[in-house]
Amino acid sequence: MIDQREAKYQWGQRIVSTVDMFNDGSYPEREPGALLVSNGTPGEIVNVGYHEEFNLPVYMVEFQESGVVGCLEEEIALA
Repeated sequence: MIDQREAKYQWGQRIVSTVDMFNDGSYPEREPGALLVSNGTPGEIVNVGYHEEFNLPVYMVEFQESGVVGCLEEEIALA
């Protein structure tokens, strides 16, 4: 069994997006390819989970304009 990779960020931390994030089909109420979050948008981590197959932390981030969006570590930075 592979040990779970340690998450870099924690629940409740304020972050900013470091890239533009687009709908990959995970948000059926939005058009595929629609911009969900712009680079530099502030948010707050509301949950931390893991993608088991790739052993990656996945952050559920609440953005004021877009609601909750799943993010990878390389898509966010501390505010």
